[in-house]
Amino acid sequence: MQRGLVSGAMSSLLSTVALAMLGKREANSQFAPTNAISHWIWGEQAARRNTPSVRYTLPGYAIHHASATFWSVLFERTCGHLLDARDTGKTLAAATATSAVACFVDYQLTPERLKPGYEKRLSRPALAVVYGAFALGLAGGATLCRRSQV
Repeated sequence: MQRGLVSGAMSSLLSTVALAMLGKREANSQFAPTNAISHWIWGEQAARRNTPSVRYTLPGYAIHHASATFWSVLFERTCGHLLDARDTGKTLAAATATSAVACFVDYQLTPERLKPGYEKRLSRPALAVVYGAFALGLAGGATLCRRSQV
């Protein structure tokens, strides 16, 4: 669980940075993709909000962070016993596979109302970058937690 929390924080942070950078480039707002996540609570008006706000940005980030933590704990529970800080290739492969599964679940199995929301503001290539950043965060957190094993 502790390793999942570390990987969750790192994957949330890196993917949020990606959301902000890509949001600035594609939607002319670094806050738009994170605001869009709060459509879970506020509906479609959240996806149209470009400026930072307590109403949209904070819940959007909280939902994103909780989701990243969920996937990170699942990653550690299913793959953690296979990972070793000395084998970054295996760790990155497992993190990439987890990110791909998360993307599939998010966009193929999840009802519209509970999808991430940032797809409303970002292109498909940008979404791939976000999920790539998520994978790097998972791998980085897993490696950081296992440094004492080396």
